[in-house]
Amino acid sequence: MTIDLRSDTVTKPSKGMLDAMMQAQVGDDVYKEDPTVNVLEERIATMFEKEKALFFPTGSMANQAAIKLHTNPGDQVICDKYAHIYNYEGGGASFNSGVSCKLIDGNGGMFTADQVLKAINPPDFYHSPLTSLVEIENTTNKGGGACWDFNEIKKIREVCDEHKLGFHLDGARLWHALVAKKETPKQYGEVFDTISVCLSKGLGCPIGSVLIGDETIMSNAIRIRKIFGGGMRQVGYLAAAGLYALDNNIERLKEDHKKAKEIGEILSKLSMVKTVEPIETNIVIFELNQDVDEINFMQKLANKNIKIIGMGGGKLRMVTHLDYTDDMHNNLLNIVQKINI
Repeated sequence: MTIDLRSDTVTKPSKGMLDAMMQAQVGDDVYKEDPTVNVLEERIATMFEKEKALFFPTGSMANQAAIKLHTNPGDQVICDKYAHIYNYEGGGASFNSGVSCKLIDGNGGMFTADQVLKAINPPDFYHSPLTSLVEIENTTNKGGGACWDFNEIKKIREVCDEHKLGFHLDGARLWHALVAKKETPKQYGEVFDTISVCLSKGLGCPIGSVLIGDETIMSNAIRIRKIFGGGMRQVGYLAAAGLYALDNNIERLKEDHKKAKEIGEILSKLSMVKTVEPIETNIVIFELNQDVDEINFMQKLANKNIKIIGMGGGKLRMVTHLDYTDDMHNNLLNIVQKINI
């Protein structure tokens, strides 16, 4: 039995999801004639009380499209130094949109409205890039799945309104935040101009993200998706997986959160572990003592068919997900308790 905790993207479609995919009605989505895609887009737009939603093959493409919609070449985007759009999207912000990023030194991937205010370039000072967009990520990947304080998000919205800035949410793991914080999609739809949500991270789909926004900002989204090579044909088979996930895989995320916290409790008792970062959702980030060899630690787990990932700087990560069963969990806890380096 292999226990793969490298990411919540390693899941495979369940039988129920596969059945839903095989029964999907499909059409040519480039012509907007795929009925299943249309249902998925309408459903997610309604959940967030936005006017439009558009299905994308990846979260990175959805985020990059949002940046393109909000900015002009030469503009600047305010985001955290750990932001996915800056660290893990291949330099797409600069390549695709010709923008630079003003990085905020936040706390676990999160920052304050006051920090945003201080990061805005004076619009009449032509030597500096024009600030046009603020981007946040919820939950924060490199922050260990941490959830934003929604009150702080609302304060950032006020700053954006005052300075006429766009506000985009990279909601790759927003479903986790909604479950953990007992919040609603409507709350987020009221605050953000655009939101990307992922259907594979946590929800078990093989592929797919959705970008959501109001009519004006989204009017050019399908053109941008085409430019990025994201036009798809009979993609309803994948959209059906998304619909199945929305019906079956959101509430169960609390099980992943519970398992992650239990892993964290065990790790915190190991003498070789220096720190375990606070765990709110399904990501466990921990740091080994300096005298413990990171590669050796990972190899010990690999010898027991347990896969985890190194994040650099002595930090390691485990991510729980729907394919991580109770039996796997009990086995992992037993092995970790007895590990000896």
